[in-house]
Amino acid sequence: MNRPPVYNFFFMDTPSHFSHGAWRMPDNRSTEYNTLDLWVGVAKLAEEAKIDGIFFADVLGLYETQGKDWGKMVRHAVQFPVSDPMMVLSAMAYATKDVGLMCTRSVLQTHPFEFARAAATFDHLSNGRFGWNIVCGASKNGARCMGLPDVKDHAARYAWAEEFVDVTYKLWEASWDEGAVVKDGEHQIYADPKRVHKINHKSERYSVEGPLDVEPSPQRTPVIFQAGGSGPGVTFAAKHTEGAFLISGNPEAAKSKVEGMLAEALKAGRRKEDLHFIEGIAIITGATDEEARAKEADIEANLNDEAQSLMYQGATGIDLSSYDPETPLEDLLDTAPGMRGGLRLAIDSVQGRKAVVRDLIRGSTRTYRAVGGPETIVKRIQEFLDAGITGFNLLPMTVPGSAEDFCKYVAPELKKRGLMQSEYCPGTLREKMFPGSGPYLNERHPGFKYRNSIPEGTDAPSDQVL
Repeated sequence: MNRPPVYNFFFMDTPSHFSHGAWRMPDNRSTEYNTLDLWVGVAKLAEEAKIDGIFFADVLGLYETQGKDWGKMVRHAVQFPVSDPMMVLSAMAYATKDVGLMCTRSVLQTHPFEFARAAATFDHLSNGRFGWNIVCGASKNGARCMGLPDVKDHAARYAWAEEFVDVTYKLWEASWDEGAVVKDGEHQIYADPKRVHKINHKSERYSVEGPLDVEPSPQRTPVIFQAGGSGPGVTFAAKHTEGAFLISGNPEAAKSKVEGMLAEALKAGRRKEDLHFIEGIAIITGATDEEARAKEADIEANLNDEAQSLMYQGATGIDLSSYDPETPLEDLLDTAPGMRGGLRLAIDSVQGRKAVVRDLIRGSTRTYRAVGGPETIVKRIQEFLDAGITGFNLLPMTVPGSAEDFCKYVAPELKKRGLMQSEYCPGTLREKMFPGSGPYLNERHPGFKYRNSIPEGTDAPSDQVL
C-alpha cells in the first residue's frame, strides 16, 4: 500500500470513555463532551496535524453488572451518559475539509433504510468523508430500550449483520444507476426514472422496497470498518471491512491477528491491499520519557478502581471484585477461561513482577498503552508496523490532552521519518486511505456486485432477492 500509516483520533461522546475517574482532572475537558467548542476544536487540531480521521465509538444503553446495580454505572459515568456521535460529526464536517469522519452504528439500533439514508446524507455533506464501523451487538439494557431480544449467540448476531449490510449495499449501490441524476433544466428532468430502481429486498428480518430517497453520495457506500474478534467476527470483517480495528497489546499478538484475518480475506477473494489493519494504542507522551511517565502517574492517581472494575464487568461479564486484588493473574487463567485473552494481555504488560488482579482493575488501558517521549513512542509504533499493522486508533487518556500531545510531540517525529502523512491525498476518505482506488467499493468487495445491477427501466422482481 503506497502511503504512510493511517492515524485516527478515537473518541466517545461521553464524560468517561477509557480512563474512568480521570474526568475529574482539572485539565481534562471530557465533561464538556456535549459542547461544540470541544469537538470543533479537536477537528481543527486533527486537520492541522494531518490526522487521517476522527472516529467516535458508541454504545446503546447502560452496561449491566451481574448484581444489576446500574446506579454505579451512572454515578461513575461509565460510558454514560453518551450522546449520538453523528450529530457531533456534522459540526466537525462543517469546520474541516479533509479529515475523515467515522462512527459506530450497531445493526441492532436502527433500520437499514433509515441508516442508509442518514449515511448517504452525511457523506454528501462531508464531501465523501464518512466511515461506518459496523457492530453487531448492544448491551442488554440497550436491546430492551429498542424492544429487541437479547441476541447472545455470536453467529446469530453476525447473521443479522449480514442481512443488514446486504440491504444497505443494495440501497447505496443498486437503487441509483450511474448517470441517473441528469439535472436537465431545459427538459425539466432532475433524475432519469429509468435509472432509479426499487430494490424489493425480502429476507428473514427485513422487507425493503426502495429506492433510497437520497441520490448517490460521493462514495456511495461509506468506508467500512469493523472490529470482529470472535470466529464469526473475523470472517465477517475479512469479507466486508476496509479498516479492521484491532487491540492486540503487543506486536506479536498483532502479527497473529493480522495474519489470521488476512488469510480469511484472501479466502473471500480479496487482496492484502484492500484492507488496513488499525491497532488501538493509548499514547501518553511528552518532551521526554520522564515527562511522559509523570503524566501517566498523574492519570493513574485519578483513576477510580470501582469504575474501572465496573467497566470490565459490564463489557465482559466478569466480576473482578470477587477476587482478592493481590491474586496473581496467572492463577485465573484456568479458573476463568472466558478471560484468557484479556488476562494474557495484562500479564504481558506488567514488567519486573507478577501481574495481579489490581493491575487489571487499574490498568485496563495499560495493556495497550505506550508511554514515553517521541523517540520511544515512534520505536513502539515501528514495532507494530513491522508486525503488519498499517494504521493506529489513538485512544485518549484525557480529552483533548492526549490528542494535543500526540500532535505536538509524536507527529513531527513520525513525519520526519516518513511514517505519517504531511499532506492529505485528494478525494474522498476511501481515496485518501487507498490512493489510486477511486471513490467507490472495488470489484472484490461484496457490495460491488449490486452497482448498476438492475436493468435500466426495471425494478428487482418482488419475489427475488438480488
